[in-house]
Amino acid sequence: MKDRVLSGMRPTGRLHLGNYLGALKNWVSLQDDYQCFYFVADWHALTTEYADTSQIEEWSVEIVLDWLAAGLDPERSVLFLQSQLLEHAELSLIFSMLTPVSWLERNPTYKDLKQELKHKDLATHGFLGYPVLQAADILIYKPRFVPVGVDQLPHLELTREIARRFNNFYGEIFPEPQPKMTPTPKVPGVDGRKMSKSYDNAIYLADSMEVVWEKIRPMVTDTNRKRKTDPGDPALCPVFALHEAFTPESEHVGIVENCKGAKWGCIECKRLLMQHLEEEMEPIYQRRVEWEAKRVEVVEIMREGTGRARDIARVTMDEVREAVKFWRL
Repeated sequence: MKDRVLSGMRPTGRLHLGNYLGALKNWVSLQDDYQCFYFVADWHALTTEYADTSQIEEWSVEIVLDWLAAGLDPERSVLFLQSQLLEHAELSLIFSMLTPVSWLERNPTYKDLKQELKHKDLATHGFLGYPVLQAADILIYKPRFVPVGVDQLPHLELTREIARRFNNFYGEIFPEPQPKMTPTPKVPGVDGRKMSKSYDNAIYLADSMEVVWEKIRPMVTDTNRKRKTDPGDPALCPVFALHEAFTPESEHVGIVENCKGAKWGCIECKRLLMQHLEEEMEPIYQRRVEWEAKRVEVVEIMREGTGRARDIARVTMDEVREAVKFWRL
């Protein structure tokens, strides 16, 4: 049996290049070597979107379309919908009974998101306790690895601590999942800030190449370079950060020389970036258009994947109930 890998995404809108480079591209690459489980974390969307759930269903469909377009294969990966598996909620409830509040309050993401989303009321039990649900999402499938970036390591360590605490009380039920480090490249938005839906500066997988160019063409560059004859500094240029992600490394030296030597203007640099972006993103866009026309099939893929996930979740929950010694009728 191949080692199992598990990860998920919150449905908060269409996926952009930051999501693709930071997670999705790596998910696709794992399919040949691992038993992959990937889920739409729609319950987790409620942590910040509980006041307006009108778009969660559509967002869930959108990210699955992005997954399939990027190359996730239902024959090689189990794709499923979190909210259709009540076993996740049951295990989360049990974990919540033994997770110290202090563990949750020290979670760095809890503090960062409260600061970033000041306009939302996040003083809720669900927001504070979402790492417990996250632990249940992971541990119920007993994966060997969880793909994470460096910033997500504290989340996984909390999951491991919850597994350890449960095992200490009730016996060895849950193996502690190991991190499978995912490269997390810097992906700037078209305004130079971090690419984000909330900043309205993102390039989406669903964007046509014409739309991508309309976003790249006026993109912020090195602000110290006022004229074409001024030397530029690629280290200060968001466009070069995208070159590092999409342009072959063999071309980086030439780009740096042309920029620092003022041998070309920013528009020439952007045209080269667009060429390499198109090489990678055009096939994804075309596959997405094809999947858009097959939404009934997409629903069936998710239904079948959710059934496969449920078979495993039920077995784990039988073990948990036995370990906790609940009365069975």
